[in-house]
Amino acid sequence: MKLRSKIHLYSSVLFALLFILTNVLVYIVFSRLSINEQLVRVESQTNKTADNIRQIAGSMTTADLLRAYVPVDGMIRIVTEKGNNSLVVTSSSEQELSKRTVSYSKELQSQKITYNANGYVFVSIPVIWTDGSVVNVQVTESLHQTENYLQVLRIVLITVTGLAMIPVILSGHILGRIIMRPIGAMTSTMSEIKRSGRFKRLELDPKSKDELLEMGQTFNAMIDLLETNYDKQKQFVSNASHELKTPLTIIESYASLLKRRGMDRPELFHESVDAIHSEAVRMKEMTEQLLLLAKHKEQWNLSIEPLHLAEEIDQLVKGFHNAYQRQIDVRISPELLAKPSLLLIQNDAGKLRQLLFILLDNARKYSQNPIVIEIENDQPLSEHAGTVKIQRRCIRIIDQGIGIPQAELSKVFDRFYRVDEARSRTDVGGSGLGLTLALEIADAIGATIRLESVEKEGTTAIVSLPAIFVPTTTMFSANSNEEPV
Repeated sequence: MKLRSKIHLYSSVLFALLFILTNVLVYIVFSRLSINEQLVRVESQTNKTADNIRQIAGSMTTADLLRAYVPVDGMIRIVTEKGNNSLVVTSSSEQELSKRTVSYSKELQSQKITYNANGYVFVSIPVIWTDGSVVNVQVTESLHQTENYLQVLRIVLITVTGLAMIPVILSGHILGRIIMRPIGAMTSTMSEIKRSGRFKRLELDPKSKDELLEMGQTFNAMIDLLETNYDKQKQFVSNASHELKTPLTIIESYASLLKRRGMDRPELFHESVDAIHSEAVRMKEMTEQLLLLAKHKEQWNLSIEPLHLAEEIDQLVKGFHNAYQRQIDVRISPELLAKPSLLLIQNDAGKLRQLLFILLDNARKYSQNPIVIEIENDQPLSEHAGTVKIQRRCIRIIDQGIGIPQAELSKVFDRFYRVDEARSRTDVGGSGLGLTLALEIADAIGATIRLESVEKEGTTAIVSLPAIFVPTTTMFSANSNEEPV
């Protein structure tokens, strides 16, 4: 059975049961109230009748007295202690009641009885008669009129239930369509994606504000993630097949050359080994960068922790100097030196060092002069963490190298893009992925990067970092109790 049919069936049956149970409850309560009301009324009338009979018993015959108080549809009689009918008076419509078995009671009785398949209200009251004996004044009144009312009520309730089932069935059908519409749209969209191979998204009504809208938004977010991962995978395959071809060709050529002439010419042997080693290192670096770029930033599992910016940069500079023997000068603005707490930030230490290393490595490759790192306070952004504006710190990495032409400046973050002057340098190396990876890392840790460059004078890479990093996904972990700097 389809889900729409199940919703229609279950909702209709549920509403029908609720209507039936409600009407049954209404009928039971109303019938009991009606019968109890008649019992109270007959009991009150019987008490008054007994009092009146005692008061005027000597002034007229008992039979005349009873005829004056007999119910319209019922019977009144006096029963002695011996259980005899001393006198019985019935209405014209209830002659059969006089044949009912006589029973004497010393106590007041008030109950509903059934006689000849008909319902009656029976009240028996003990009374001291004129001769000093105790007798029962018993009044029996038919429930025919009350039962007629209840019969009408039953017909009305059954009719109302039947009529109410019409909108219930229609509403169940409409409810099934409303619930199934986004599910059907989702199924249709997935089928279209499977058929065409192109990613599509659901058209949502932002006014609905319900769980169906949330489900649609989750579906669209999932499609966004799938499309991003698909594009990254396709880009990775394309980049890997294109870029790894060159180093593999060089390695194959030098290996073939070694097989043919390597043993006879030592200088050729050393040249080939150096070239193969260089290309292997470049291939390893390129593969690592490609694999990292193929990951979605939410899969990087950032670990946000308090960092001292000056100490992190100092460690990075020492390691870089030991590896490449390059002079790097670190300059901290007086504003930050005057208040060292401003150098405390929250971020991922590993990703921050990787970002700065890429920029330092670019500065090393394209310049021979000392590199300068400047740390200063940046202007606050308009975004907020709670009610406090997020402060940012600015890191400038300045080289005095070949620079980048203004026409090329906007393209250097593209994958595998390298400026013409850089291509002409045989000692530069690299794969053209460094700045692309730096941009991805900066986006993941909430930083921004921009380049300022003058051709043949040098380039400045400017990194703007938030002092307090607020993760955008639950995969990141940060200490939300830290006070903003």
